[in-house]
Formats: sequence, structure tokens, C-alpha cells
Amino acid sequence: MDTVKIERLLINYKTLEQFKQFKEYGHQELSMLEDLQSNMIENNSESPFYGIYYGDSLIARMSLYKVNKEYDVYFDPPTDYMELWKVEVLPNYQGRGYGKALIDFAKGFQLPIKTNPRINSHQFWEKMGFQKAHYDMERDLGANPLIWLPEGIKEKI
Repeated sequence: MDTVKIERLLINYKTLEQFKQFKEYGHQELSMLEDLQSNMIENNSESPFYGIYYGDSLIARMSLYKVNKEYDVYFDPPTDYMELWKVEVLPNYQGRGYGKALIDFAKGFQLPIKTNPRINSHQFWEKMGFQKAHYDMERDLGANPLIWLPEGIKEKI
């Protein structure tokens, strides 16, 4: 795979049209279309969406939010962390390292990362170095979060 460029996606109608192609491939539960529509501000540069283009086509995307340490219930010591949502690569481009490139980009912030994996994706996340968070019934509300810890940060137990 050539060097991959991860870009912050603009929140505009062109991006909205590109997001529709992901939904058409049957990834209804992974669609970020609703997120995009609710954040629609023409060309907002502080978008939480990142993607990889192949030519002019958006082929991979993720939603990445920074959470301030005052809301941290996962890490010790309390710290700012990244919450990673909805990583998705179009079917024709899967298995080529694009998902890994998105995860590596998120790790590049050197902050802990929390994610809630989708069905049948645990193997991918484990390969990316994520581990199951200690389950807390009140905090996790039925979700099974996975976390990635940079050096010096531990899980809050």
C-alpha cells in the first residue's frame, strides 16, 4: 500500500453525498450520515470526521472526538482521551490497510482511545492493540468498550 493521507473531512453537502455510498453497501449500523447531517455547517474545519480518498472517492472514514479529562471515567490518572466511532472502509478496499491507517492516525494523538466495537469486529481491534475495558454496569450500560493505552496511562478499575 502506498503512503495513505488521512484528511479531516469538511462538513458540507459534497461530503454528505460521499457518505451515502457507505450506507448503500449495507453498513446501515455504521453509517455516519446522521452524524454528518446533525453537524452540518458548510465547510466546518473542526469536523470530527476523517477519511481516506482514492482519487476523488472517499473510501474509508472514521469519527473521532476528543473528550476532556473532567468527563473521563476510563483512565488513571484522569486524562483527555479520544473516542473513536464508526470506522468504516468500503468493501472493495477492505484488507488493504486503510482501517489500520485510520487507527494509527488516531493513536498519533498519544491520548488513550475508547471505542465501542461493532458486531464481529473484536479480532480487528485486538490486532490494533486494543483491550477490553473492565466492565462497569453503570458506566457502560450494556456496551463492551475497548481501550488503547499509550505509555504512562492505566485503565481505571
